[in-house]
Amino acid sequence: MRHDHLLTAKQLSRADIEAVLARAREFADDPAAHADRHPGALLALCFFEPSTRTKMSFETAAKRLGGDVIDMGAVEDSSVKKGESLADTARVVEGYADGIVLRHPSQGAARMASEFVDVPLVNAGDGAGHHPSQTLLDLYTIDENAGLDDLTIGVMGDLKYGRTVHSLAHALTNFDVRQHFISPESLRLPRSVRYDLHEAGANVREHDDLDAVLPELDVLYVTRIQRERFPDEEEYEKVAGEYRIDAETLGAASDDLAVMHPLPRIDEIDPEIDASPNATYFEQAHNGVPVRMALLDLLLREGGDAE
Repeated sequence: MRHDHLLTAKQLSRADIEAVLARAREFADDPAAHADRHPGALLALCFFEPSTRTKMSFETAAKRLGGDVIDMGAVEDSSVKKGESLADTARVVEGYADGIVLRHPSQGAARMASEFVDVPLVNAGDGAGHHPSQTLLDLYTIDENAGLDDLTIGVMGDLKYGRTVHSLAHALTNFDVRQHFISPESLRLPRSVRYDLHEAGANVREHDDLDAVLPELDVLYVTRIQRERFPDEEEYEKVAGEYRIDAETLGAASDDLAVMHPLPRIDEIDPEIDASPNATYFEQAHNGVPVRMALLDLLLREGGDAE
């Protein structure tokens, strides 16, 4: 793997993905054995939107590698509130840290910021764009539960605004995967994403009903309807709560179905499923630490070149 920044899942080849996942397994097996891998390294966390799992797992990953973090803090407490541009913020922060993790509400913000810095920058979500580190932990979780080849996955919910969906769909084109997308018509994959998947030769089908495809799925990836992305509250209300699963829903599923969710969930997965062997979403969240350890390890090395 050799990249200066990780901005989109489109950057990742199969070899890149396999390199990250292999290293993540090493870290997962014995996290304490790598506590001095990057002593003194500083990771800057610049989150212009709220985050729990992504922010905390990057902080944990940096510290478990022997490094530390500096945090920009809330936007309202920063110079952004005074009108500072993202480019200027990025330029300033790169002088304080060995790497930057950026989340921003504007699609394309991470790519723009990366043009102004020489330290590695990881896109931790740019509006409805991409979230490549989430994709890597999703792939790790899928691989651990079902394998990444000869796989049938269903992705259900907000496919229009869901950046985790866009990133995952692109990354899965590196493997032998049948992708089924389940959503109301108003929340289907953006045309640009469908075009890219078609150009990559992906095996993709779209549905408005889960029942027809559920029995053949190895993985069901559920997403919430993202209220904060809707320009119109009335449009959100039309689809809110439309796609939900509970124990009765899973009656038609394979016993080995892995149910995933990038979290946070609202009401799209009934809590009664949490105790089921199908539920992998908390495992998925925990996998963020070894996967982000692996990603930081690769990016923080000279030029991002793996040994």
